[in-house]
Amino acid sequence: MKYTKLIDDLEKNISLAVFGKRNVIRRCLVALFAAEHVLLEDVPGVGKTLIAQAIAKSISGDFRRLQFTPDLLPADIVGSSIYDAGIREFYFSRGAIFANILLADEINRTTPRTQSAMLEAMNEHQVSVDGTTYLLPKPFMVIATENPMEFEGTYPLPESQLDRFLLRISVGYPDRENELNVLQTHQVARPIDSLMPVLSSHQVVEIQQAVCAVRVDETINRYILDLVDTTRESDELLVGVSTRGAIALSRAVQAHALIEGRDFVIPDDVKLLSVAVFSHRVMPKSYVHGNQRQAIEAIIERLVESIPVPV
Repeated sequence: MKYTKLIDDLEKNISLAVFGKRNVIRRCLVALFAAEHVLLEDVPGVGKTLIAQAIAKSISGDFRRLQFTPDLLPADIVGSSIYDAGIREFYFSRGAIFANILLADEINRTTPRTQSAMLEAMNEHQVSVDGTTYLLPKPFMVIATENPMEFEGTYPLPESQLDRFLLRISVGYPDRENELNVLQTHQVARPIDSLMPVLSSHQVVEIQQAVCAVRVDETINRYILDLVDTTRESDELLVGVSTRGAIALSRAVQAHALIEGRDFVIPDDVKLLSVAVFSHRVMPKSYVHGNQRQAIEAIIERLVESIPVPV
């Protein structure tokens, strides 16, 4: 396909800084090319920030990192109107969200009021301040991180916020060989510092537009809805996947098919991404302290396996 080499070059370039995380990189690219956002949920120090930086540097994008803290204000994110005494007028000072790649680091450490400042931007790719709407740059992607093991001083993300993320991904520890490679490489220099762009922002937008043209047959759509219905009927789930969740999976599998070099979606695309797309959009009937994500993902996996795959 037309974009196969560009996507391969991008993936290889990111891998020069992020070792042994091909599946994580691939899923982040699914979110990027679907013009959506991703939530990286894992313990500190496994490379969540590094992944965001590597993606931004690889697409010649404007990258900003915003550390979410309890005293962070909505204006710090979207910007505010400031009075200029020299010209006796207000002007709009843009916030950190005006970037191609925004790293929302430890997003669950800020208050719900500040978290809500992200909703319009993530859903509509624009922000509204003092009655004026400002479009965000293209491409625009939020990569948010949170530590699932720490509860002190955190504000759990509400369902409406979680629903804005196309995928929730666990980075995980690297295997021993890749971790040895990390140690040896970082003794000399940080690979991220020498990373160069391989795609322009315009090319990323072009690929995002191509994703919309990837064919999704009716049998695939029915398969997606079978999965959605199963989550709504499950005895283990209090809340199943919404229509927005079904649209999200459809969009994700289109992007994945294009990354795989196809202009059509196959059932394996759906099976591969269903857990990452659905797990943060459902609510279990029972709460498992400290292991909530893994428990929900296990439920979704069982449900997916219970549905016949269309031939």
